[in-house]
Amino acid sequence: MYGKDMRLEKLFNKGENAVIIAIDHGMFDGPIPGLIDLKKTALNINTRVDGVLLSPGMLRHLHFAFNYKGAPMPIVRLNWSSVYCFHWNYNNANTVLAQTVEEAIANGAEIVLASLTLKTGNEETDTHNIEIFSRLSNAAYKLGIPLIGEYFPIHSETISKEQMYDQVYSSCRILSELGCDLIKTFYTIDFKKVTESCPVPVLGLGADKKPTQLEALELAANEIHDGARGVVFGRNAIQVPDCTTFQSALCDVVKHGLSPQEAINKYKLED
Repeated sequence: MYGKDMRLEKLFNKGENAVIIAIDHGMFDGPIPGLIDLKKTALNINTRVDGVLLSPGMLRHLHFAFNYKGAPMPIVRLNWSSVYCFHWNYNNANTVLAQTVEEAIANGAEIVLASLTLKTGNEETDTHNIEIFSRLSNAAYKLGIPLIGEYFPIHSETISKEQMYDQVYSSCRILSELGCDLIKTFYTIDFKKVTESCPVPVLGLGADKKPTQLEALELAANEIHDGARGVVFGRNAIQVPDCTTFQSALCDVVKHGLSPQEAINKYKLED
């Protein structure tokens, strides 16, 4: 699978950890701060980052952010799940296909992402979610494009730390068993056990907006320390006073081991 290998090696440029910026929130939330003018957001993404996660309909509108040498890799989310619609109080995790792997590749995707939610309390829902994920996993393998598997539990904002860890620990392994090449998931207690139990690289997500940029960088540093091969940051990387500069700091922390406080000082970041 040389095509897949080449794309993965490009993401982990020269063996470095990866930094991905997520701007796909509008797929579930509509316009939110930092993403109201998506073209402006894309223009402000630092070229040092390795990839940009976006929704399937936006790649054709934001092609200018990816059509030059050294540009970040476009990563397209393929399925839509109601579990992300917090503002509608949805938590059943009903999931449908938003775009096929073939369609995403035709639009220019270099990596694709599919989410999975299990333990919904409904066996039929869980089984359907596995079916959707497996179909995408098999298609991505056939076409030689890397698939990021994302585990996202129901009631993610209210479950206990122990419940979050339990679901992430078991379900990340399930994702890898179903054929994904990378995993994007929450940072949990005992996160090192999660990364050690997965045969594929794990990427830590940023989740809710942190009160300060220092705390966001500390989260990234902790994820890397506990075995993550990179991070996927959205709100924490775009809802900041100077997102381009913050993303430079994030790259230094994730890729080169700079301490969060040193990064704050180096780039003179202020909240």
